[in-house]
Amino acid sequence: MSEREESSSAMVGALMLVVGGLIGAGVALLYAPQSGDKTRKDVARMAKKARRKTQNAMDAVEDFTEQVTDMAEAVGERASEILDKGKDMAYSAKKGLLKAIQDGEHRLERERSRLSKMIG
Repeated sequence: MSEREESSSAMVGALMLVVGGLIGAGVALLYAPQSGDKTRKDVARMAKKARRKTQNAMDAVEDFTEQVTDMAEAVGERASEILDKGKDMAYSAKKGLLKAIQDGEHRLERERSRLSKMIG
């Protein structure tokens, strides 16, 4: 599951939780034994409170999503740097290996010449 899908899923879950709480509270208020005017005021107050909590939850989810996105970008940049360093190291190692092979070939040739002179 991608990061966007996970954050979207978390936001939908939080929103569903808040909406469910609102519906439950509304039903409870409607069946409470009090006047209609008081019930309407209570519903309006609870709706404002729920709206504020929903907004806070959505802000928190957005902040979390931004943090995860920033972290993922930082990890991607770091991975790119490490890959570049690895490529440089591989190139240096390759150059070193080629130089060692060439040095070995030169030494082998010198020894071959020396042995040829000794043998005759």
